[in-house]
Amino acid sequence: MLENKIDRKAWFYLAFPLLLLTVFTFYPLVKTILISIFSQYNPMTDTFGSYLDVAAYGAIFNDPYFIRAIGNTMILVFVSVPVSTGLALLIAVALNSIKPLQKIFQTVFFLPYVTNGLAIGMVFSVMFSHPLTDGLMAEGLINTLFRLSRDWVGVTADRSDWMFVVLVYSIWDGLPFKILVFIGGLQNISKQYYDAAKIDATPKRRILRHITVPLLSPLISYILITSFIGAFKSYESVLAVAGSTGRLLDRNRWTAVAYVYDKIGNVGLDSNFVSYYSRGAASAVILFIIILIFTFINLNISKKRVHY
Repeated sequence: MLENKIDRKAWFYLAFPLLLLTVFTFYPLVKTILISIFSQYNPMTDTFGSYLDVAAYGAIFNDPYFIRAIGNTMILVFVSVPVSTGLALLIAVALNSIKPLQKIFQTVFFLPYVTNGLAIGMVFSVMFSHPLTDGLMAEGLINTLFRLSRDWVGVTADRSDWMFVVLVYSIWDGLPFKILVFIGGLQNISKQYYDAAKIDATPKRRILRHITVPLLSPLISYILITSFIGAFKSYESVLAVAGSTGRLLDRNRWTAVAYVYDKIGNVGLDSNFVSYYSRGAASAVILFIIILIFTFINLNISKKRVHY
């Protein structure tokens, strides 16, 4: 009898969160999948049409801009996440070992986390700016410091140039939260492990590899999983840093999310009589599947590498 009462109480507490999940997560997900398989969905009348097919998926995989958008996203994910995580761990270890002014340094490194991302991205865009017409405007800070005349993020910038700036921004912007999490983890590690290592005269590199990293592995796993998910949804960073006048993003600089936004912003059918909205839904489903696959891969790896 007591167990039934506890069960009813638990379900009562879960009812409201489950309702919110159903309305704002499960329903939109199911509807997005339905829109993606009805190639003539009309967003104005919210009607699916009479064709249940996968034409929208065929259309996006035959679209070179979608392929390029996925490629841009993959570069952002597999460069920015490992680099920023490794740098955050090293900085956290260094900060944890510095006693004077430790709180001040922690605050300095945490400041970007509470600053508007678009504003910081626009600052990066100005720093790497390059006037197309000589004498009309001054060179950006980077070109001035290094005596260059290079278009990093402008309309004539190569993919390698604007991608480099976006990666620098993404890595820098991702450091604060990771540093904060790692510092919290480091402060919870028992000092006896490090004292024993000092007695054995263990080099700092081996201490980092065999003590710090294994004991922080649950946090590292959490940071990697959440960072991969966030990086796959990158859009604002590219828009702020590499967007053109009016904060528009060139098609060749699209990420997967930018491609979705572009398609759901159009009404009507393309030349193959496929709804733009269905194409946007199909690309969102593909992105969801990619994120799901990499999340499961990370979870399986963490089972073997994480030490609790």
